[in-house]
Amino acid sequence: NMYLNKVTFENINKLKSLNVKIIEPVSGNLACKTDGKGKLPDPGDIFNFVKEYFKKKSKYNDIRFIITAGPTKEDIDPVRFISNRSSGKMGLSIAKIANLYGGKVTTVIGNIEKSLIEENFIQTCSADDMLTYLKKEIKNYDILVMSAAVADYKVKEISNQKIKKDDDIFNLTLIKNPDILMELSKYKKPNQVFIGFAAETEDLKKNALKKLKKKNLDMIVANDVSRQDIAFDSEYNEVQIFLADGEVISLNKMLKKELAEKILDIAVSIYNKKNARN
Repeated sequence: NMYLNKVTFENINKLKSLNVKIIEPVSGNLACKTDGKGKLPDPGDIFNFVKEYFKKKSKYNDIRFIITAGPTKEDIDPVRFISNRSSGKMGLSIAKIANLYGGKVTTVIGNIEKSLIEENFIQTCSADDMLTYLKKEIKNYDILVMSAAVADYKVKEISNQKIKKDDDIFNLTLIKNPDILMELSKYKKPNQVFIGFAAETEDLKKNALKKLKKKNLDMIVANDVSRQDIAFDSEYNEVQIFLADGEVISLNKMLKKELAEKILDIAVSIYNKKNARN
């Protein structure tokens, strides 16, 4: 109750407006005999927070990143939509790490709660919305990380009114959404790096390599989303990274924030080679 008190929130927001970094409390059983958010974080977590804050912020040397995260949503009517199970955690982790090490970051989010975002962000809704924004802005960035889970299909005709539950069977006609990376490849400059993601349940390598070539990517990060211990809604992931030059990098199961740094290090290495940077 102390943490949720209006006065506490006003003071915390005032500190945030002055660029003070806040270590959020964790949830659990509190001294007032209630369960909720308000416990002191683990000392190890506090230590890591402070350590990361004071790391030298020059690793990515002001590289301009545009990072997409989370699921898009396709409206059916004013109260219903089509989406998917993506939590956006992987994309948000990448954005945080890019920002931590001095990158200039814009995060383009889909159906994600705004309060989860710390970096400069643009909120979009549908695949069309996301594509429209990216086509307009992609020329201003060095590295595109397309980690959003874009809906493959959209409703052909969106109803202006809530559809009534009249019949036992209701049919929706779906049409294909634009392939955002395919479309953006038309605007790609030689010195830019484009990264895609492949969430697969079978033939991971075959499907990832097909997307890598078809979409003119520099690298693609592939993971098996049929596993229950990684990917959707999990803090962990395990991936294989396929590069355009044929190299394959396998990364074992780790926290998404740890994986984010490894993905970015590879991407920045490719960018540096393209641009003859040390």
